[in-house]
Amino acid sequence: MDEFDEIVRAGMDLRPLRRQDGYLPIADHALIGDGHGCALVGRGGAISWLCVPRFDSAPLVCGLLDPERGGVISLLAQEVVEADQSYLTDTGVVVTTVRTATGVAAITDAFLLHPHARLEDETSPGRGELLRRVRVLSGRVSLRPWVELRGGARVSRSGGGWRLCPHGRDDVELHLSVDQHLAPGEVVELDAGLQVDVVLRWAPGSARQERRGRGGMLRDTAEVWRRWADLIHYDGPQRALVRRSALTLKLLDHLPNGAIVAAPTSSLPEEIGGERNWDYRFTWVRDAAFTVYALRRIGLPHEAGQFLSWVLDAVERDGVARVMYTIDGEQPPTEWIDTELAGYRRSTPVRWGNAAAEQTQNDVYGEILDCAYQWAGAGGELDPHLWKRLAALADTARAKAREPDHGIWEVRSPGRPFTYSVALCQVALDRAARIARKQDLPGDADGWAAEAAALRHLILTETWDDELGSLTEQLGGGGLDASLLTLPLRRVLPADHPRMIATTRAVADHLDAGDGLLYRYLPERSSDGLAGHEGAFLLCSFWLVDNLAAQGELDRALELYDSLCARAGNLGLLPEEIDPASGAFLGNYPQAFSHIGVISSGINLTRRLNSREHGPRGSTG
Repeated sequence: MDEFDEIVRAGMDLRPLRRQDGYLPIADHALIGDGHGCALVGRGGAISWLCVPRFDSAPLVCGLLDPERGGVISLLAQEVVEADQSYLTDTGVVVTTVRTATGVAAITDAFLLHPHARLEDETSPGRGELLRRVRVLSGRVSLRPWVELRGGARVSRSGGGWRLCPHGRDDVELHLSVDQHLAPGEVVELDAGLQVDVVLRWAPGSARQERRGRGGMLRDTAEVWRRWADLIHYDGPQRALVRRSALTLKLLDHLPNGAIVAAPTSSLPEEIGGERNWDYRFTWVRDAAFTVYALRRIGLPHEAGQFLSWVLDAVERDGVARVMYTIDGEQPPTEWIDTELAGYRRSTPVRWGNAAAEQTQNDVYGEILDCAYQWAGAGGELDPHLWKRLAALADTARAKAREPDHGIWEVRSPGRPFTYSVALCQVALDRAARIARKQDLPGDADGWAAEAAALRHLILTETWDDELGSLTEQLGGGGLDASLLTLPLRRVLPADHPRMIATTRAVADHLDAGDGLLYRYLPERSSDGLAGHEGAFLLCSFWLVDNLAAQGELDRALELYDSLCARAGNLGLLPEEIDPASGAFLGNYPQAFSHIGVISSGINLTRRLNSREHGPRGSTG
């Protein structure tokens, strides 16, 4: 018995498999990948999402959005009655245990890695190889390896396997091999103790790669992941989930350059049957500062540095501040609607590309300058050419701080002077002044600092609503917006400022979705140009944790943090949003922002717990 069987037998907790409208719940999927592309493995044992060779490639399989037309990679010829799914500890290898009417089998899925690969080294190439191993644990199970690509494929013999050429695609060719040289769709009966390996390859020349026995390659892959996970340093609340969150961010990390996609999927709905369905397979500059904060503080400076470098390189190359980029640092493709796919649980439209890339979002200046500030603080050098561009962005932030934009939530209604955007312009000016003074760089440091102070005062006075007893979402007043909770996190206002304490209380009361969940705003009170509603936004609840902890309500913050982490389940994965009524996952999945929240709040709580235990050690900033 090898380690994979031991883990399966020790951790097996089979639960009935439930589908709604023919679709598995979003939570019933595990993410696997190799830092280049990715797949989602369903708890029923089928792969319903495959984007290779890159995260942002057109999906070869997207049955997640349409089981009939989206394609699937399946293994079993029998219906699955019960199943369980979990990752091998500290790896990107997932084991799905399934029970059919006649037996129990374990399916191990992994994107294979070279035995000497280093995930912290961006030059490590991907193998371009997916291994699916099926081993029967008891009884007898019927196996039927099957690959159905979206749009179909030309299939032909290739050595001991099969070549699949997707229709309409000239950027990728797949090679399928199955033990016993089974043809796709051929059925074989497996008794207890027997196993079959199914391998799908797509890297150029991958079919000719010299390879070890599959068991050795699987162990090598697990070992590569564990070597990387050994770099994680965290000893605080929810330690296992914080580690899994770091691994999830690594699965979303494009190894060649350090770009991190917001999520690996597109068009998973924020409301079942609604239109709030977006493509998240891009890199948002907004994510950068939050991500870097999280990764640096759990012992992953390389990943943090790579992401910072990628952001600053994109800015230096473009000379403009974009909202988001492709993983290559280019403008995302024009958003378009796919009318062929039914959408997850008939939630349409299915979108590819993202029109938010063309919006005005003035917070981007603060996100970039905060990245530069962290980069410089970690010893990074800001050469004169880059600093000239960054100083120009600070001047632009000063000019645009009071102008309407589409905000952090990328509303599709006319722009407004959102408080978050004003606050991040304040961040841009504050950080530019600090960098210039610390490194003796040219620029209007005194003017930037003075304008930063003026914007802070503007936020405290012009967004305050006496009736609500809170800061509001925009200059001149308006509805409540959970992004107000970030003001202490970005050092715009101290968490213990009376108006920030009042705002925290108002957000928690008025945007409450129940059980510690928060809506980011209420569409009926803050028009966003879209029909319908959405679920509770998980990251906002983690921001609430941070504010409560900073305001001295540490026990309440810990209780909320634990309740949020408990929603991750066996896989340790979190979506963008939660349906407050059912607890079901909504939105693209797994969501980088939610896992950044797990890590950042864990770090903040650990620091405050240590301070409470050992006494104050000065300001926490």
